[in-house]
Amino acid sequence: MENQPKIIIAIDGYSSSGKSTMAKDLARRLGYVYIDSGAMYRAVTLYALDHGMVSADGSIDVTALEAALPGIDVSFAVNPQTGVSETMLNGVNVEREIRTLRVSDAVSPVSAIPAVRQCLTRQQQAMGSRKGIVMDGRDIGTTVFPDAEMKVFVEASPQVRAMRRYKELIDKGMPADYDEVLQNVTERDRIDRTRAVSPLRRADDAHLLANDNITREQQMEILMEIYRKTVGQKA
Repeated sequence: MENQPKIIIAIDGYSSSGKSTMAKDLARRLGYVYIDSGAMYRAVTLYALDHGMVSADGSIDVTALEAALPGIDVSFAVNPQTGVSETMLNGVNVEREIRTLRVSDAVSPVSAIPAVRQCLTRQQQAMGSRKGIVMDGRDIGTTVFPDAEMKVFVEASPQVRAMRRYKELIDKGMPADYDEVLQNVTERDRIDRTRAVSPLRRADDAHLLANDNITREQQMEILMEIYRKTVGQKA
């Protein structure tokens, strides 16, 4: 892939649709940098939770969180033991903490705050300035990189996505209840689709990939075919 022009690849989709796994696999295949935008929103959410900015009823102290944003630094560092990029919050590895259901329950309302989206969008755009990246999220192809050369929108049924998330939590040794996970998935869908700033939607020029019943290998072949067509048109 070294002789191919570097491009920006945006992968958007619903929660637990497998887009992060897809983006990581594609980045590894192409030798691109993978950026997990969802982890950035989860890190900000964890900060808000740990600093008492999320009440018991789920409401957010928006004023306090907006004031804290300049002091919230989200970055990525490669774990030397696994070779995998992990999320750092103000210099502390929070990769495990941001994947808990506690964070999942609060991340959509935190992500809907305009100041949070604007802050992280600027950081994400800076990360992609040299191209050669794969970034996944909810609004990468519509807001963060509307001119991305390759866009993919991933979807699967709520039940399939909830079962994936449930198995992921169990495999990590975390407590999980399927019905609770399904409720979380459907509620996040509702918030993501209806938020005022950068709602979740498929970009007009995004390729649709429904992955309810395909293997990881089949998924990669579809992505590589889209990639080859994209760089072929660009060359």
